[in-house]
Amino acid sequence: MVVSCEEVWREVSNYLDGEVEPGLRVAMEEHIRGCKHCTAVVEGTRNVIQLYGDERMLEVPFGFSQRLHRRLDENMPASRRNFLGWMVAAAAACLVAGTIEVARSSALHTPELRSEHARPGTGVPPRMMVVVSEDGKLFHAAGCDYIHEKTKLRTITAAEAERQGYSPCVRCMKKYLATA
Repeated sequence: MVVSCEEVWREVSNYLDGEVEPGLRVAMEEHIRGCKHCTAVVEGTRNVIQLYGDERMLEVPFGFSQRLHRRLDENMPASRRNFLGWMVAAAAACLVAGTIEVARSSALHTPELRSEHARPGTGVPPRMMVVVSEDGKLFHAAGCDYIHEKTKLRTITAAEAERQGYSPCVRCMKKYLATA
C-alpha cells in the first residue's frame, strides 16, 4: 500500500494515537521515512500534543505568530502552501489556546482570598467537607458556632472552598492555619 502526503496529514492524529490499522500504519511509516515534509508534520503534531499536555506554562513571545507565518510562507512549496499553512495555523492556535488554558488552571495560581486578613490553610484535607456561606469569606467545619448567614449555606470540599477564595475559620480550623 502506498500513501500520499495528504493521506498522512489526514491520519496524523490517529497515527500518533495508535488508532490506524496495521497495513496503513506500515505504509505511513514507510512514507514518513522518505518524506521530510511529512516527517516535519508528524513531529510538529507530536510536539504540539506534548506541549498541550504539559503542566508548565509556555509563554509565546510577542509577534511569534506573524514571524512563524512569514517564515513558513518563505520556505513552503507553492502547491502545498495553503494546506500546510492552515494546518500550522490551526496547530499554533491550539498551542496558544492550550497555553491560555494552562495559565488559567487553578494548579498554577493561588486564588485571591476573599478577605485581606485571611491566612491560607496548610494541610487542610482537600476532601474534607466544609460549610460556606454564599456571601461569606470563610469556610467552617460543620457545627461551628461562628457560621454567619445560616440561610445561605452550602457544603463543598475544602479544596473547592480554597479554589473559590474562601479561607479557613480561625476558630474551627485552627489546627490547619499557617503560623507566621
